[in-house]
Amino acid sequence: MARRTAIVLTAALLASSALTACSTEKPASDSSPGAKTGSSGTITLGFAQVGAESGWRTANTKSVQEAAKKAGITLKFSDAQQKQENQIKAIRTFIQQKVDVIAFSPVVESGWDTVLKEAKDAGIPVILTDRAVDTKDTSLYKTFLGSDFVKEGKSAGEWLTAAYANEQGPVNIVELQGTTGSAPANDRKSGFADVIRGDDKFKIVASQSGDFTRAKGKEVMQAFLKSQKDIDVLYAHNDDMALGAIQAIEESGKKPGTDIKVISVDGIKDAFVAMTEGKINVVVECNPLLGDQLMELTKKVAAGQEVPTRVETEEGVFPQDKAAAALPTRNY
Repeated sequence: MARRTAIVLTAALLASSALTACSTEKPASDSSPGAKTGSSGTITLGFAQVGAESGWRTANTKSVQEAAKKAGITLKFSDAQQKQENQIKAIRTFIQQKVDVIAFSPVVESGWDTVLKEAKDAGIPVILTDRAVDTKDTSLYKTFLGSDFVKEGKSAGEWLTAAYANEQGPVNIVELQGTTGSAPANDRKSGFADVIRGDDKFKIVASQSGDFTRAKGKEVMQAFLKSQKDIDVLYAHNDDMALGAIQAIEESGKKPGTDIKVISVDGIKDAFVAMTEGKINVVVECNPLLGDQLMELTKKVAAGQEVPTRVETEEGVFPQDKAAAALPTRNY
């Protein structure tokens, strides 16, 4: 009997030691918001993409997917097909799946507070990529990673004012805006307007959304050509709309880049080809290759580390005479 009692006591002591050892492998602090990894030890990132509306967006998606794989981060990916309701649904799904970090590129700027508060209440940090949100509560997200769209618009305006510095005017401009309510559309419009406002010879005679797509860009430009007798400049908020508009200009019998100067934003390879052909006069770069920076930020916020509230990408301005030299370096 004494021997059996000793065995039972020994087994109990071993079990107690095992439980103690398990508890030290994962301290309670690991479960605190902003300091998590998945049960397998890897970080899970839920990424809600705008869609696949342009060559820029396709390159952006590829960059995120490849960078996640390289960084050893599990990526849950959702394509919103340019609909805010789809993105909100995806974010709520990520919350239910208890991902470690959520990142998304907002379709539009407003209407995010409710779902972002849900993520915050669940202890899941959020990173904004490429586009910002309009909210008074900046605690709803950890950081923004992307471009300065206002600066891009100003760069486009500065090129235009320099190109027409010796012209008397008027200079009639048509504007192809991006998706209505989106940050790049709002900011590229305001930045451009701020620069040309100081000279009365510049007139924006028509402005309409082309939804960042090539097909819509062509359609809207066709309407501009019918309604406006004299167009000197096209300012397109992205390359795909510019390329669609170029088709419309050519079909109307005019020469893009000569009869109508073309200013565009993004920097996709097709736009650089068009510049070498004399069809686009200048491209303001917007870098889509954010994947590596996003994964670095994801690791930091998942570990509860402090990160800058804004991380900007480096970008340039490429006039027509620099296109041929730069074309071989374009990766998207």
